[in-house]
Amino acid sequence: MPTDARAHSPAAERNSGPILTVLQALLPQQGAALEIASGTGQHAACFGAALPGWTWQPTDATPQGFASIAAWSANAPNVRAPLLLNVLSDAWPGAGPAFAAPFDLIYCANMLHIAPWACCAGLMQGAARHLAPTGQLVTYGPYLEDGVPTAPGNLAFDASLRAQNPAWGIRALGDVAREAQQAGLYLAARHALPANNLLLVWQRTAPSH
Repeated sequence: MPTDARAHSPAAERNSGPILTVLQALLPQQGAALEIASGTGQHAACFGAALPGWTWQPTDATPQGFASIAAWSANAPNVRAPLLLNVLSDAWPGAGPAFAAPFDLIYCANMLHIAPWACCAGLMQGAARHLAPTGQLVTYGPYLEDGVPTAPGNLAFDASLRAQNPAWGIRALGDVAREAQQAGLYLAARHALPANNLLLVWQRTAPSH
């Protein structure tokens, strides 16, 4: 596939390395991963190449980016062809048969703040349905946290998102955690990454205190 099919996200280029460092420490050598909202496909290509023992299934809610996802992953044989997936569907991926086998990792970056709030519940409920018993959901992006001052850049970003679409906006971590708990998932780890973003790890077992 011609390289000019590859759409480019500067943010994805910048954050791939820090996210990968956490994933390499978090994940076993082998497994099956499902990526929600794959966008340009840069993360799928980067992580697929760096995690050769993993199969990586990219998805997106629309097919517009599929050519870019496939082009980025052309040299990563463990990255599968992208599929349509709407997190609000009762059965994933929603088009065609549902996923037959559970996933060891479900990964979702930078979706919650550019999607209606209902998509958070959809993500958590779908992850609970499709994660293996010891599987983990990893979400990445900006969050608002109680007791943690919000960076000026994130405040400006939140305002710009809400100006574009009133249904968008940076989500409060406490609200996200409540949606996760209603689906049977619990926050297991919080990793602060560059540019005031968080990588959060969710699992079925509530952490002991």
